[in-house]
Amino acid sequence: MMKEPPFDLLKEPVYDILQIQKLLPHRPPFLLVDRILELTDTYIVGLKNATMNEPFFVGHFPQEPVMPGVLLIEAMAQTGGIFVLSQVPDPENYLTYFLKIEEVKFRQKVVPGDTIIFVLELIAPVRRGICHMRGLAYVGNKVVAESSMMAQISKK
Repeated sequence: MMKEPPFDLLKEPVYDILQIQKLLPHRPPFLLVDRILELTDTYIVGLKNATMNEPFFVGHFPQEPVMPGVLLIEAMAQTGGIFVLSQVPDPENYLTYFLKIEEVKFRQKVVPGDTIIFVLELIAPVRRGICHMRGLAYVGNKVVAESSMMAQISKK
């Protein structure tokens, strides 16, 4: 069952940004997850604070800045990558790559100042290095984007 808001933003995160950098190879400005709020064996909840300092806001409608939808999906995928890589003893030796993105919908703009919550849940157990998840992105209690995604986990 997909987790829904509210999320306790004051609770100690499961992973902070420094711990996330130990799991993911991404680095700013392309690291798009700031914290992991919850993590179980079937779902993960991540957080991104969208600030005016983000480089994409400079050129993506400068008079009315909007976070690009493809970056919302990338942030969702990075959250899913943290889910998968947190399950292996040596995450630094693995990478995750998109295989498929389906059923993408963008429902509302994400603007500077928004806090985005990503909730991803396994559609099926991870098998033979294939992870299939469904994701929702929230700002407040509104869904701003959704997608189902499949990724391959590969040894470097």
